[in-house]
Formats: sequence, structure tokens, C-alpha cells
Amino acid sequence: MEALVARLSQLAPDVEGAMRVVTFYDTLMRRRVDLPALLRASAGLAECVAGARLHGTGRALRTAPDGRAAATEAAPASTTVAITLDGEEAGTVWLERPGPPGPLDALLLERLALAAAAVVERYGPARTTLADPALVELAISADTDDAARARALRLLGFAADLAPQVVAVRGPLPLDRLGRLVCPARPVKAAHLADVGVLLATTVDQARFPAGVRAGIGTADSPDRAWQAARTALRFTTAREPVVHHDNLGALALLARLPQDAVRDNADVAAVARVAADPDDLLTLDTYCATGSLRRAADRLHLHHSSVARRIDHIGRTLGVDLTEPAGLTRATLALTAWRLLDGQ
Repeated sequence: MEALVARLSQLAPDVEGAMRVVTFYDTLMRRRVDLPALLRASAGLAECVAGARLHGTGRALRTAPDGRAAATEAAPASTTVAITLDGEEAGTVWLERPGPPGPLDALLLERLALAAAAVVERYGPARTTLADPALVELAISADTDDAARARALRLLGFAADLAPQVVAVRGPLPLDRLGRLVCPARPVKAAHLADVGVLLATTVDQARFPAGVRAGIGTADSPDRAWQAARTALRFTTAREPVVHHDNLGALALLARLPQDAVRDNADVAAVARVAADPDDLLTLDTYCATGSLRRAADRLHLHHSSVARRIDHIGRTLGVDLTEPAGLTRATLALTAWRLLDGQ
């Protein structure tokens, strides 16, 4: 206690007031309040706007002294303190006091930051949010060590011993909205990395992806391997099959490991590229390879089966294979898949 009093004496000349601040936050932590409640209490105590931002959500919360969300435009922070968890900065808290900081502001924010760190550790960030891209990248990068990955996952709200599913997505829908759609009842974090969107979630409902979105889903015992699987699965998506789970690719996933030059120089792949010059022929070949039947392909294409048969015969001559034979159909399917995996397809 004497050491604490000495520390408080350095922070503020009003030791009794400082002790009241410490007791105030100790009581809040014992009551296990959440972050909004912490901010309401802090704003009332400080008699000015109190704010907090968690890196795992990227969203700022600002509360006025009356306990309501601050309606005024954000003012420059008069005092700021980092929220630290396991040696990593998890966010910041601040006060927006007009004029110079008050004598107890530094202590108040220090205790608020400690309480906020406890909230993050206990509850994690909000359920569905855009997350700090650097934190997501740390969680899924192959170069991250186990300790740093575990910290990143915890700051994102996931248990370090339960690897989340990773989804690589492209599409027009905002990532936070997409996350709520495909994972409505469980935590999900979203971020943009380069040209790809990333979703981290404990479970994903593959049937809930909306039209216009391409998604590759990866699962593994580590988020970095799940991310690699998701990126690979995304490469296999098509307009006919816009969502692909890596586990369903099986041996086809091996095609993604082939050198691009070797794929491009393959005679069957080069022939598919010639077929692809005509969009109707490409659609016919894709549908026929997917169904393996002239009649089923005709049903999907809304054409007479004799018309599809003529197209398939023409495409087969371009490819140099008999598409009505199992071996020819297999060669065409592999060549079409390999062609799609080339850069730019």
C-alpha cells in the first residue's frame, strides 16, 4: 500500500482523489463490466468525453458525460493511453477534455486501459467487425511464430488452440456485411489484404454466400495453412461454382502447384485457350465437363441436345480428343481446370 501511495503521489498531488480513482476502477473490474459500461463510468468520472478503440475491431467508441454516445464531432484527445495485452498494443483509450488535462487524467486513463485490457481478454472484440489488417496478417502469415500467432488470434477474439476457418473472398459486398451473412451466430473478423478479402470465423455457412461473390474456404490445424488452402480454393472458383471448399478439391488441388509455364505450354491447355476465344464454346465445354452428359448439358444450356452434340463435336476437333469417350472427357476437364488456374483467368 505504501508503494501504491508513493506512486500516486508522483501522478497527482491529490493522493486521496487518486485513491478514489483506483478504488473506482477496482470496483468496475470486480463487477466484470463490458467496454461500453467502462466508458460510461469513465466519462462521468472525468466529466468529459471518453473514447476507446480496439485494433481488433477498428471501430471507435465515444461516450459523453451523460452516459450517451457522444453526438459531437470528435475533438483532439487531451490524454491518450495504450491498451496493452501480453505485451502487444490491443488499442487505445483517451479523454477529449477542452483545455489542458486534469490532474487525475493520466491515472484515470491508466486504470481505464487496464480495465479495458481485462475486457478484451475476457470477452474478446465485438462479434462481427472489420479487423486491423496487420493483426489478421499476423494470424495467417506463414512467417509468424507460434507465440505471436496465438496473441494475434486472442486479440481478434479467437481461442489460440482452436484454429478458425479462413475464407479468401472477392466481390462487391462490404466484408463486414458479408461476414454477418455467412456466419450469423458466431464471431467473424474481416480485413482486406492486398487484392483479397479475408474472413476468419469458427464456422462458415457455405450456402449463405450471395450472388456475385467468389470465395475459397480453407480449414487446417493452423491459420497459415488454412489461408494457403483458401487462396488455392479461390483460384478454382467459377461463375458456375463461385464458392469452393479446399477439402472438396481432392487431387485437383495438385494442379495449383504446377509451374505456370509448364501449364501454358501443355498442348491440351493451349487448345482450351483457343476454344475460350468463343464464349459460347467455352460455356458449352464447361457445362459438358461438369455434367458428363449431352442431355444434362442441354438442359442447363436451354438448348436441344442435338445442338449441344454438334457443338461438342466441333470443340472436340479443336481439342483433338473425342469428348464422348471417358478418357477424352477427363483430358478436357483437367485441361479446362488447368487453363483457369493460369494468371489472369
